[in-house]
Amino acid sequence: MRFDVAVVGLGVMGSAAVTQFAKRGASVIGLEQFPRGHQFGSSTGRSRMIRKAYFEDPAYVPLLLRAYELWRALERESDETLLHLTGLLMVGKENSEIVAGATRAAQQHSLPLDYFTSREIRSHYPMLKTEKDEVAVYEPDGGVLNPELCLATQLRIAEAAGAQLRFEVGLQGWEAMVDGGFRLRLTDDGVLFSQSLVMSLGPWFKNLLRDLSVPLRVQRNTQAWFNPSTNKYAAGHFPSFLLDRHSLPAPLYGFPDFGDGVKAAFHGHGEFSEPDEIVREIDRERDIEPIVRALDQWMPGAATTFRAAKPCPYSLTPDGHFIVDRHPGHPRLVLCGGFSGHGFKFAPVIGEIAASLALEGGTNHDIDFLSLRRFAGAEKTR
Repeated sequence: MRFDVAVVGLGVMGSAAVTQFAKRGASVIGLEQFPRGHQFGSSTGRSRMIRKAYFEDPAYVPLLLRAYELWRALERESDETLLHLTGLLMVGKENSEIVAGATRAAQQHSLPLDYFTSREIRSHYPMLKTEKDEVAVYEPDGGVLNPELCLATQLRIAEAAGAQLRFEVGLQGWEAMVDGGFRLRLTDDGVLFSQSLVMSLGPWFKNLLRDLSVPLRVQRNTQAWFNPSTNKYAAGHFPSFLLDRHSLPAPLYGFPDFGDGVKAAFHGHGEFSEPDEIVREIDRERDIEPIVRALDQWMPGAATTFRAAKPCPYSLTPDGHFIVDRHPGHPRLVLCGGFSGHGFKFAPVIGEIAASLALEGGTNHDIDFLSLRRFAGAEKTR
């Protein structure tokens, strides 16, 4: 079988790419090693944060503005509600990474932010416990995406536009052909050919990047849900949040109760492992109690009863920024990975970029800061 494009990995990034290719009229096949709706990757967990005042780097903001547009367009096309604006409260010392970084991004891109002193935080949210000298920035456009619904919706739209999707079929190996295309060997012993190839492998991106001398670490992060003892943390009354506090092992983030409990987790805290060796079982003392203690010191009554938890793999690049680029040795091979625990919200614009890179050889989006060229080992292979 021959296709214009093959996309390997149908998490949220791969599904966004398949959707873009199909809408542009390309013959495209998407391959996923696991069943449809599996829970092994990073595109699950009932809620994913979306925000514009990006503390990680202001360079992400133009991509975020486009992502918001594309999520809303997908909602209109699918008649689904994917994005809920809850507002986002970011709390820490004035010079903390999150507060200072969000402020810098907002100022550079003229984004609306409200600034609160510690006293003003307690005035707006009297249920919270702040520490001395903590301040907050509040982003009204911050919100929550439903990851499972986002993924399922993209796949449905892609199929309606003509994409072929195959689940429980992985990539055994690939080779570049003399015409610049690719021959793909599949785990079911099948073979297919494509003129362009997109790799969006999530944690399984690690082996491919190793060949380019780019180390990728896979970290096990625990997400947990709790029944609160008060309705003060219900959606509509309480925002999503990011808490940057020195006493915590990592920044704490979370979401209000939409009916399935308050969700909270540490951002970038957990042991490292191979993607196929991530421990799926939850240990109460190791995984849950640190989150409970952090919530008790921040949101009293939010973590009264433990409800559920699941691990989420972070695919961490050395600098914490994404990799979205063409392979240095194969210009028709597009690499999308290393999303480092903060990529989900970008999915539709990453799909748009991947389609442009594969079909047109470039993109109008500024993604130089996501290039492989920033890694010395990858640069040497060019």
